[in-house]
Amino acid sequence: MKLDDLLLQILACPFDKGSLTLLQAKDGKEEALYNPRLRRRYPIVDGIPQLLPSSGESVTEEEHKRLIDHLQEPGT
Repeated sequence: MKLDDLLLQILACPFDKGSLTLLQAKDGKEEALYNPRLRRRYPIVDGIPQLLPSSGESVTEEEHKRLIDHLQEPGT
């Protein structure tokens, strides 16, 4: 199951209620939803976003920079 643009517009971070960014694995499958403002990543399991506050994980400064760089690459 692929998350479409409409669903991404509806989904929100459970903490700040802001928008989330879809992170994709190299094979094109959905990997996680990411909140760069709070630096929290929420997994997608079997096509279902896990958006409970306890499901999210904080990312390190280094991982945050890697994710931001990946999001800014052309074609990603």
